[in-house]
Amino acid sequence: MYYPNRAKTLLFLLLSGFAGCTAQSGAEEFSPADYVNPFIGASTSTSAAGVYHGLGKTFPGATTPYGMVQVSPNTITGGDNSPGYSYEHTTIEGFAFTQMSGVGWFGDLGNFLVMPTTGPLQKIAGKEDGSIGGYRSRYDKASETAAAGYYSACLTDYGIRAESSATPHCGILRFTFPANELSRIQIDLARRVGGTAERQYVKVLDKHTIAGWIRCTPATGGWGNGEGNVDYTVYFHARFSKPIERYGFWSADIPDDWTRKKDEVVGIPYLRRVAEAPVVTGIGEIEGKHIGFFTEFETAADEQIVLKAGISFVDMEGARKNFEAEIADKTFDEVKRDAREQWNEELGRIRIEGGSDEEKTIFYTALYHTMIDPRILTDVDGRYPGADGRTHATEGKFTKRTIFSGWDVFRSQMPLQTIINPALVSDLLNSLITMADQSGREYFERWEIVNAYSGCMLGNPALSVLADAYAKGIRSYDAEKAYHYAVNTSRRFGNDPLGYTPSELCISHTLEYAYTDWCLSQLAAQLGKREDAALYARKGEAYRNIFDKEKGWFRPRRADGTWEPWPEHARTTEWYGCIESNPYQQGWFVPHDVEGMVRLMGGRDAVLKDLTEFFDKTPADMLWNDYYNHANEPVHLVPFLFNRLQQPWLTQKWTRYICDKAYADKVEGIVGNEDAGQMSAWYVLAASGLHPSCPGDTRMEITSPVFDRIELRLDPAYAPGGTFTVVAHGNSPSNVYIQRAELNGRPYAKSSLDFADIAAGGTLELYMGDTPNTEWGI
Repeated sequence: MYYPNRAKTLLFLLLSGFAGCTAQSGAEEFSPADYVNPFIGASTSTSAAGVYHGLGKTFPGATTPYGMVQVSPNTITGGDNSPGYSYEHTTIEGFAFTQMSGVGWFGDLGNFLVMPTTGPLQKIAGKEDGSIGGYRSRYDKASETAAAGYYSACLTDYGIRAESSATPHCGILRFTFPANELSRIQIDLARRVGGTAERQYVKVLDKHTIAGWIRCTPATGGWGNGEGNVDYTVYFHARFSKPIERYGFWSADIPDDWTRKKDEVVGIPYLRRVAEAPVVTGIGEIEGKHIGFFTEFETAADEQIVLKAGISFVDMEGARKNFEAEIADKTFDEVKRDAREQWNEELGRIRIEGGSDEEKTIFYTALYHTMIDPRILTDVDGRYPGADGRTHATEGKFTKRTIFSGWDVFRSQMPLQTIINPALVSDLLNSLITMADQSGREYFERWEIVNAYSGCMLGNPALSVLADAYAKGIRSYDAEKAYHYAVNTSRRFGNDPLGYTPSELCISHTLEYAYTDWCLSQLAAQLGKREDAALYARKGEAYRNIFDKEKGWFRPRRADGTWEPWPEHARTTEWYGCIESNPYQQGWFVPHDVEGMVRLMGGRDAVLKDLTEFFDKTPADMLWNDYYNHANEPVHLVPFLFNRLQQPWLTQKWTRYICDKAYADKVEGIVGNEDAGQMSAWYVLAASGLHPSCPGDTRMEITSPVFDRIELRLDPAYAPGGTFTVVAHGNSPSNVYIQRAELNGRPYAKSSLDFADIAAGGTLELYMGDTPNTEWGI
């Protein structure tokens, strides 16, 4: 498939002064943002992935680091298409101001869908296959451009160039129109990626401004097609550069007994109902089940019209304040420049040298993708929507954040942030604590989105994030309250009373609960709760209770103590006791007690033989498979087991191999769902030569860096060292093996570091070669 590479993206970054669908050139200096290609992973295609999960599921549109707003093209509504965009699609149905990044299940957001058009008004986007017409437009793939904080495409059906950028709470669109007597900007206020908004409202405030709200509930789809329990309202305050003089609304009469979820709202009966909705003029405001707004005008050739909008999840006043604070007086080019500067500042937390241009693009795009979530939910005045349905204020103590894809991000994404952005980790923990408090539930959710206890996936990942943060000195939250809620979480979701969890996903449940109970034991010990520490340490050994010595592996167990039947090829049977994996993949997940796991499995030599086969049978394309399946999270800690088994050269070999084979500078450049930063964070850490062995423990595994020099900028409020640098002397695609090492100028013989060594600052020097040194790191 054709895809825009870094050179093409940089070329378009240098283009300015757009006229229609043509451009002129300019110049800019190098910055980390030059190496961001937002098209990496921007595909939901299941055929390209070879599995039902699809590929990266990232969006290519404009956003700022951890911003509330993402102004991105949308090519599809409904189905398992959480970002609303997939690169292989040939039409765009509009530009939404909110998007999810890289997640599976049935998505949400995709609100406030704006589309520029010409000619007769059409009230539905229609379908790409043409089975029902609408306002969607084909677009010129050759001119489609995405960069950090910027997106553009030429809508060829209308001859309109669309450009987008963003501030943290606001978005901006610039449309360059052709000469036309009937040009238009229309907004579908009901649109939602995984269904539709339940109810909407819009009011014309003056000759340039509209405001309103979009109410989204589980009853009309969204996250998990409603099963994710997401309930939110997006408020907006939008201003047009061209006066609103000829305007109107449409409002579809949707019967009360109609189902309005992901499949139904893209069905022909529903689309026809909306297409036949009457146009309403002569009024200044409207509320309804499925409404839209449009403003029409005559345009001259190459006339540019700008739409700015602030959004809030609190109220209309919050949207207005966000608008006035961030975007009211800024031009499109100023917003674009500021967004780019924000990305350069954030991406500058890690500086790399060496490697190819492609590897730099993969690295900085991965780092970019780790900086989408957990996104801000707090307005500029400090207010945020609470889990009790009321408005709260942070009072400057933290920033309320949302989208915690816990089952994924506890493994690499949050540990990465403990190094380069500990304040973000503190914000997340404060957000989860206040959510547990305000909701009255008093336990931590595993997959949070806009205060929803969605129940997605399994385990107790918040306990991992909490224990990891506390162990690393990130403690700017109420630790006693957090501990209380962590205990409640373990009691509610855990291996009591049998010492394992008898379920269809017994292996995954039992192993993950055992790990997070161990995390709780570590936290209890540091808080001086000795009895609790001993109790949860014992609970951490629950993995032993589902190991079948006869079969030599973990096996699902029933409530009466008997084993589930053992099918042929049981270890590689997907969903046999495991979530989105097989026992061979999930069974390695005992990061907190590797020595105990090894003894159960027959000793070091047997485990090394089995692990070697596990990797040797992995296909070179790294797509979904029964062995080392990097496309999904359960295996992400497995390459680092070789360090624990005294064969660190195999950790070095396989992490370099995975970095090379599972990531690329192309649309299909992430072999599985991005999962809110996890897939990319794994790359950033591994390519830097460091990765946690077991979050909750301060041990960091040393592996083979992709780059010659990696400088990590530390936060002085949490770490005194300033910077920590990894230098790989003699590094190359063939020199992947560490021959010797020095830490701050002194010989260093271990294959791991303590987090305190990183926080203290300094330099780890690795001397590389093309053959394993079987004496170093043992």
